[in-house]
Amino acid sequence: MGRIRQYIDVGNQKHWALFDSGARNTYITKDVSSQLRTDEFESSKPISLGGKTHSIKKYCDLRCKIKGYEVNTNAFVLNEIGHDEDGKKIEVLIGALLMQQWGIALIPEKEEIDMSNYPKEFVEF
Repeated sequence: MGRIRQYIDVGNQKHWALFDSGARNTYITKDVSSQLRTDEFESSKPISLGGKTHSIKKYCDLRCKIKGYEVNTNAFVLNEIGHDEDGKKIEVLIGALLMQQWGIALIPEKEEIDMSNYPKEFVEF
């Protein structure tokens, strides 16, 4: 598992993100999702994240830029995600599915992400 922290651009604002290969899905705080189109599930969905159980009622279409590259995915909306090791509030948690789809690799020893596998075209078989 790898975890890298850095800012991403959502709209015209920078938000603190945690790239966590141990998390399957992507999550976003309610505050950040207020800038985006959201929708609701018919019933709430329980998830366990960060040692807590949350009830997810909304999801959104997260469109953002990571190191200048455009990516998008569905993100589950939480009241809050938590804080990183330095006490900084995490606003977006980028999960493994988004990283796989957009070719994002984590380089833990440098605390960086690698965008060299970002797709230039999508090829379906």
